[in-house]
Amino acid sequence: MPPSPHAANEPLVPLPEDASEPRLPTKEELKKKEEKELMEEFSGEIVWFNAIGFVILHVLFFIGGVRCLGTITTLYPLTQWKTMFWAFFVGFLSAEGVLMGAHRLYSHKAFKANWKLRALLLFWHTVAGQNCMYIWVRDHRLHHKYSDTNADPHNARRGFWYSHVGWLAMKKHPLIKIKGLTIDMSDIERDPLLMFQKNHYKKLYVLCAIFLPVIVPIYFFDEYWLDALLTVYFTRSIIVLNLTWTVNSAAHLWGTKPYDKNIMPRENKWVGMWAFGEGWHNYHHAFPWDYRAAELAVHHSWTTQLIEFFARIGWAYDLKFASDQMIHRRIQRTGDGTDIHGFHTTKKECHDHIEEAEPHPDESAKANNNHVVSNGSARHRA
Repeated sequence: MPPSPHAANEPLVPLPEDASEPRLPTKEELKKKEEKELMEEFSGEIVWFNAIGFVILHVLFFIGGVRCLGTITTLYPLTQWKTMFWAFFVGFLSAEGVLMGAHRLYSHKAFKANWKLRALLLFWHTVAGQNCMYIWVRDHRLHHKYSDTNADPHNARRGFWYSHVGWLAMKKHPLIKIKGLTIDMSDIERDPLLMFQKNHYKKLYVLCAIFLPVIVPIYFFDEYWLDALLTVYFTRSIIVLNLTWTVNSAAHLWGTKPYDKNIMPRENKWVGMWAFGEGWHNYHHAFPWDYRAAELAVHHSWTTQLIEFFARIGWAYDLKFASDQMIHRRIQRTGDGTDIHGFHTTKKECHDHIEEAEPHPDESAKANNNHVVSNGSARHRA
């Protein structure tokens, strides 16, 4: 039907307000909505397969621990001393594969390593059995970017047990998957060693985390296979797992905040001793790219000492650290007034070339990388 010749001259009738076109939300509104989603309470479902699996692993750890305790107390010698020393040795190296390799090298780029050290750390990390390096690094970078929010894989605001182990036994918050896709993993994807581990992780786990550590005491010490399995695999693995988990839980819940009172991570000396120097967590979240992970390089930190050992033999280099001036400015600006160490460093050297930066791994590139800190003093790398 042709339009009426009078239609063009008819006055336009305004639409009622409720019939207007929908308005796009402003950036401020989107930001507020995201902040609400990040902080709102969330209770995920238990993944019973994972939960029961962790219970079984801890029961076997307990059995293995009791058998070792029998030998230590000489009440009922079962596991050989050599097997226990071997388990400790494997446990220490596998822990460093996580703390020095996955954490300080790959997650935060706190130093650089030659191919020999990278391969060694990757092997130790596989022995630890804490998922492939790619997933570990992605989750940890996500943890720092959205620390203690619903996008943090082990959000400490949900309590000790969730941040300790519950996050691995419960359905993840949708934001973890959404925000996880935004994490830049291009550096990891360019590393052929890391991608080989990712693509063949299950086979490498069986070989490196179970078979190789367990076969040594059976073959060389004539150890009973069950004691070798319980001690070198179950007991060792669960101890290293809980060592790592306490950094996510206890170091976010108990302690002081001398560097930044506005975040949850804290300085916890007990975790610092237990986790080879990873308990100085308020400092670490303030300066995540500092290879020392603490203001004092030797403060209960076997990991820092090991990095410096490899630096001395030329396997590690470009160690990044925050200057005294940067640390003191941060303390004065955001600290809570406490001092977990009892004193501050008194080094005369002030590395003014390091600019103050936000705690993001990539921003550590601003630092001059020609120094190594050892025993509380700065010196040039040979």
